[in-house]
Amino acid sequence: MDLQELKSHRRGLMIILSSPSGAGKTTLTRSLLAENNNMAMSVSATTRRPRPGEEDGKDYYFTSKEDFSAMIDEEQFLEHAKVFDNYYGTPRGPVEQALSEGKDVVFDIDWQGAQQLTQAASDDLVKIFILPPNMQELEKRLRSRAQDSEDVIAKRMSKSEAEISHWAEYDYVIVNQDVDMAMAELSAIIIAERQKRKRQLWLGPFVKTLVQGG
Repeated sequence: MDLQELKSHRRGLMIILSSPSGAGKTTLTRSLLAENNNMAMSVSATTRRPRPGEEDGKDYYFTSKEDFSAMIDEEQFLEHAKVFDNYYGTPRGPVEQALSEGKDVVFDIDWQGAQQLTQAASDDLVKIFILPPNMQELEKRLRSRAQDSEDVIAKRMSKSEAEISHWAEYDYVIVNQDVDMAMAELSAIIIAERQKRKRQLWLGPFVKTLVQGG
């Protein structure tokens, strides 16, 4: 087995990306997934009804409140929360399977979900917070999307202050002033985290062979 093949034997990462709405997290996430074949977006389970065009198992795992409650009781979620009248959660099984196969899993969750995942699987986590360069730019980006009313934009801006206050709970913070630079910083973080000794499952056997003259 050559060195490159050996290096592919590693445990995957759980990559959390959090930010206030409008900071550019979705753009960075899409770029990250496009650049990495061995990476996937975490698929959440939810009790809400599917929207037009959504596919079960791709966009969400759609389930009933009764089944969701049973999954909570059986500790099948890494994290879960109630949002308005519906429940959302990260199923444990698919994530652990991906990690064991050396695949990275990206999570688009808020600070509350990040806290739960830290309690459930801190050794596998890389927590990254995305900040805007200033609040004026954040509001400008929200308006440029032309998706929300003035009332919704005001609520998002108000909520952003509370979200930003949790920045110090994360391993890394990226200020997204320029998307290309922010993407370069994000990629560098992922490369460095993949190289950590504890994630290089091939190193033990390799070093043993190395010192034995293999």
